[in-house]
Amino acid sequence: MVEIFGIPSGALFGQLLIGLINGSFYALLSLGLAVIFGMLNIINFAHGAQYMLGAVMAFLLLQWTGIGYWWALIVAPLIVGAIGIVIERAFLQWLYKLDHLYGLLLTFGLALIVEGISRNFLGSAGLPYALPDSLRGGQNLGFMFLPNYRAWVIVASLTVCFATWFVIERTRLGAYLRAATENPTLVRAFGINVPVMITLTYGFGVALAAFAGVMAAPIYNVSPQMGSELIIVVFAVVVIGGMGSILGAIITGFSLGVVEGLTKVFFPEASNTVIFVIMAIVLLVRPAGLFGRRT
Repeated sequence: MVEIFGIPSGALFGQLLIGLINGSFYALLSLGLAVIFGMLNIINFAHGAQYMLGAVMAFLLLQWTGIGYWWALIVAPLIVGAIGIVIERAFLQWLYKLDHLYGLLLTFGLALIVEGISRNFLGSAGLPYALPDSLRGGQNLGFMFLPNYRAWVIVASLTVCFATWFVIERTRLGAYLRAATENPTLVRAFGINVPVMITLTYGFGVALAAFAGVMAAPIYNVSPQMGSELIIVVFAVVVIGGMGSILGAIITGFSLGVVEGLTKVFFPEASNTVIFVIMAIVLLVRPAGLFGRRT
């Protein structure tokens, strides 16, 4: 077997693939966080629970109604996004003018409630969710074996992330969204319903998390703890990329997933902390994040 830097190529490329898979979920989740913080100025600590709800909803749709993976990719994010809209209207809309701490504490409490309810109904052990038949198997690339489902996750994540970036940064709708965060009074003067726009933006950010949860279900199984295990790392990714930066969330998510994967090959002991070490260095050098705007 060919070795690269003294490491078997199969092991190296295998960890690189795992890094890209993790980076796909980091990017999707940090993108949702960046959208919500950038447009609503709320630190959504319930994001991990909403990611978990996407996986749970896909599992329940399959068990109760027979709806499989492909329809769950559409239906589950819509349901969880609708739940997010209810949360925004019932709770979050009263916090926009208050300190960030209030929103963080509220969403952290909501996350604990959602996780507790899920644990009560599903138990603490992970529940399996089958791969779709059309994505079983894989491709032998010569230097490594590429499972079809893993390839699909990476491509789908890239597509959704950059489509979201394009809509927010390059379309009129995105211009309205950005303007509504800077000067809502002026935007209302053009006949745009800013509260409805903000509510739908939160619902969209939540739906992104649920979409990631559905894609994660066949890989990591469905567990009430799957969101809480990931959300701290995702917040570190958002801080490194820059709070509210859409492009920063995408690039940093994928990049740090790869860095984490390669660290498992060359220095396994540091693989669980490398992202936080990078975060500390970035905060020392550039407190606004790599892609964040200086205040």
